[in-house]
Amino acid sequence: LSGLTWLKRGINLGRHNARAVFGAAAILMMVATLPSLLQLAVLSVLQPDANGAMAVAAGAQLLSIVLLSPFMGGFLRLIDDTEHARPASASDVFKPFRHGGDAGRLIGFGLLMTLYYVIIGVALITVFGDGLLDWLTQVMTLQAAGNGRIDPAQVPDAPEGLGRLLGLGSILFLFLSGVYAIGFGQVALGRRPVRLAMADGVVGTAKNLLPILLLAVVIVLASIPVGLVLAAVFGIVGLIGGIIHPTVGAALILPLYLALMVVMYVVMFGVMYYLWRDVCAPTETQGNGPPPPSSSNNHQIEL
Repeated sequence: LSGLTWLKRGINLGRHNARAVFGAAAILMMVATLPSLLQLAVLSVLQPDANGAMAVAAGAQLLSIVLLSPFMGGFLRLIDDTEHARPASASDVFKPFRHGGDAGRLIGFGLLMTLYYVIIGVALITVFGDGLLDWLTQVMTLQAAGNGRIDPAQVPDAPEGLGRLLGLGSILFLFLSGVYAIGFGQVALGRRPVRLAMADGVVGTAKNLLPILLLAVVIVLASIPVGLVLAAVFGIVGLIGGIIHPTVGAALILPLYLALMVVMYVVMFGVMYYLWRDVCAPTETQGNGPPPPSSSNNHQIEL
């Protein structure tokens, strides 16, 4: 039941230093929105066609990897510090950008994992996704023509085999998520070279497929009642505020939504941390020993 243990510990994360953990999660969340905001701004100004929109989305994704990877590494190190009663503050998420912080190594792992995602995705679409790209292009064209809205009656029929493709894609995505969690932890916390960390991620995920699968199933099942409760809460708050003015309703919902996102970030990275710690952390790291020594690459991107 390791998967349930990771989730339980992730939910309880922050008990030792809540200000540092939740403050860092808020910083990470705000940084994560920047590429999306830039993407929306570019799309609104240029108003490209479907191919142009895909190019803008790819550029935003690349920017997200380069920008977020060091922050994510800093957040994992902050979590490790709080779990071992070492001094930590929310600003520690910026440490990877400092000299000796290994920002290049963290970015390199993110880029390499993205390359593998693309290669595997292209292979799946080539073998099982006949007609999928044409269908997606038609849908995006309809969306662009309708200013983001699509008439369901105009949506073309999905290509055959889409369900099989989604099933295989979900399985591979689950496996790659485990590889990413363990491998990124090895780079950020184990200070491993990128390629060795990738190998550790593959081996660690292969040995822990059942706990990772159990974790995924529990999260999916729990998200249904939790989502219903949250939807009811947001609906009631928005309704009460809307009685005064629609702007008041939106103003009441926004802080609740942001707080929910911060909590989700904390739980998500907590699960990621405990997954790495149970699979790869050395004995002295699981105790109260000192952090592993830094290995600087002078911020050069390592692959």
